[in-house]
Amino acid sequence: MSSPANLVECFSSIQGEGVLVGLRQVFLRFSGCNLNCTFCDTPGMSATPAECLLEQSPGRHDFLSVPNPVGCDSIVSLIDRWTRGWPGIHHSISVTGGEPLLHGEHLKVWLPELRRLLPTYLETNGTLPDALAPLIPHLDLIGMDFKLPSASGVPGLWDEHRRFLELAAQKYVFVKVVVDSSTEDWEIARSCELIASVNRRIPLVLQPMTRPDGSIAVSALRALEIQEFAGSRLDEVRVIPQTHKFMGVL
Repeated sequence: MSSPANLVECFSSIQGEGVLVGLRQVFLRFSGCNLNCTFCDTPGMSATPAECLLEQSPGRHDFLSVPNPVGCDSIVSLIDRWTRGWPGIHHSISVTGGEPLLHGEHLKVWLPELRRLLPTYLETNGTLPDALAPLIPHLDLIGMDFKLPSASGVPGLWDEHRRFLELAAQKYVFVKVVVDSSTEDWEIARSCELIASVNRRIPLVLQPMTRPDGSIAVSALRALEIQEFAGSRLDEVRVIPQTHKFMGVL
């Protein structure tokens, strides 16, 4: 069961983004990313850390550093201890990064074991459909990004996002897009068209970009205008900022 992988950290906190906002989760952060978005709030993910931080008591920041790579059995043992010592506090396990699907071969081993303890929630940039396909049976929820060129600074990835969403729709899935003052209507229109072509009932979350100083990079009026524009094309469009940023939690 070991299948060691390079991790950044494993900790317990409140989910601050997307449709699960406010729920307590175990966050299992894998290292590495295949993109380099300008708004990334976990910079340096392309490098493999020498050590991984493991929180010993959920939410208490009592981290222990262990060498990478870390075996699946170590993480399962840690989370199992949490579920027995603090029963019922966690909604699910957030498998995140970076981009966790870069570790697809490891996740084939890890996800079934993790899912015995808690439901599994994949947070992903939605660009690696081939890596997602074999993992679908072991996932309960998927939150995927659409990377808008204006806000992210990366080229359009519409074909990859379409293929990914078609697979992810086999499970509960929502789409998140980061928006700022540079977001253009055509980007929102294309995002909505792509979602609607799969299922217009898939929720779309508009996430206002948070600047390094904690301020929001889009006006309230513009956020409402984007929501109105998208809401005429999809059944469910929410505006949800990064709540963990102003709560001061991990």
